[in-house]
Amino acid sequence: MLKLFLLASIYIFAVSQNDKAQIASIQFKVIQNGDSDRRYIWLHGDEQTARMALENHMKRYKGKAFLVQGILRESEFFGGIIDPNRIFSSDGAQANIQKYNPKWTQRKKSESLLAINKDRKSFFESIFPPNGELLVALHNNYKGYNIYKELSRSDANSIKKDQNPRDFFICTNRSDYEILSRSPFNVVLQEKPPNKDDGSLSWAANRNEIRYVNIETRLGWLSQQKKMLNFIEKNL
Repeated sequence: MLKLFLLASIYIFAVSQNDKAQIASIQFKVIQNGDSDRRYIWLHGDEQTARMALENHMKRYKGKAFLVQGILRESEFFGGIIDPNRIFSSDGAQANIQKYNPKWTQRKKSESLLAINKDRKSFFESIFPPNGELLVALHNNYKGYNIYKELSRSDANSIKKDQNPRDFFICTNRSDYEILSRSPFNVVLQEKPPNKDDGSLSWAANRNEIRYVNIETRLGWLSQQKKMLNFIEKNL
């Protein structure tokens, strides 16, 4: 009994869930296992398959994970709402504020944009991995979004005939792409910034030369997302 108690105590100490991170009014729970530089992030509260895959992964592998608080796609934001994956550039955040909160006064729109712009750098310092490590984002889709939607803004792609086009990797580093293209899974490379930055995290990682991989799967396909996560863990 004493041995089991000690093992449980070690596990609780190793996997910390007490920390929090925040950008403007958008809050994230932080889970840390060990001292690895690898980072993970879950951005949309309605994509519960991705959350389950990430929480399971953090019990087995070292790194730090950031999980958005809430169960809806949009986060609460100064009395309104905002898409938390469209705030990582000033232009993207401004368009996002206008889209979801068109009735706000111009002053409130400006003040809320200023709050995001003020916090963005420190938030990047939290979520961007040091020492050339990898940032892994997890997403789910359920409205027909698939890899073909990304081809026009991609620099290379590897589409597998036996894989569902709604399950795929997006990566920003060519060396990572070369490895992922030899995997059983679909993948696109996006190493050049777009003409119009929509504020998504992938383009922020691109601008900041961060190795980034998004694992995109169908909502509900937990086993597939776990397989893709495990491939990254063992090969990147």
